[in-house]
Amino acid sequence: MEVQETKRLKHYNNKQKILLVGEGDFSFSLSLARAFGSATNLIATSLDSQAELERNYKNGKANVEELERLGCNVVFGVNVHSMTTKHNLGCSATYDRVIFNFPHAGFDYGREHEIKTIMRHQELVRGFMKSARLLAKDEDKGGEIHVVHKTEYPFSEWKLKTLGEKEGLELVSEIEFCLNHYPGYSNKRGSRGYNDSSFPVGKSSTFIFKKQFFY
Repeated sequence: MEVQETKRLKHYNNKQKILLVGEGDFSFSLSLARAFGSATNLIATSLDSQAELERNYKNGKANVEELERLGCNVVFGVNVHSMTTKHNLGCSATYDRVIFNFPHAGFDYGREHEIKTIMRHQELVRGFMKSARLLAKDEDKGGEIHVVHKTEYPFSEWKLKTLGEKEGLELVSEIEFCLNHYPGYSNKRGSRGYNDSSFPVGKSSTFIFKKQFFY
């Protein structure tokens, strides 16, 4: 029997079962798929419907079509708060990696430094963490939950480490995130009429969490 070659891109490889949450135009998922030469290990999701994707992102339709040709399961209409009820995402404790890049609750709540806005963002992240904890494999089986997030004020006020602790997750590593490590990835605002516009990443990190054993 032929042994599958391991192909990597930063923290990820083609032998991991990976769930991607909150994709914009699906360019991050596609960056992984192209590096692996296949997307059969990926499930890529978006809150948008397929129609919304095609309306909001000029490359969205083409990116999804390429992902599906490479074997990716693309799922639309996935809300982080309720994604554990999506039967097409599989069973609990299934994924080696669950990833949410640059979570953001939208631009309708005020300025980024205002407490009410920060609390909205925290609510989104905690909802993701609660769901992801159920979907990721246990720590002894190597399961990890990744959140890519800006680290400077006011985004530092989201306090991801504390949010994780409240949801039974331990922050085990924080690694600088560089956009150019993921060829073809174009981060998106995804809201308020500027869906297809990118935003300055600035100083950002990949926050890596694992399940706390005692919770």
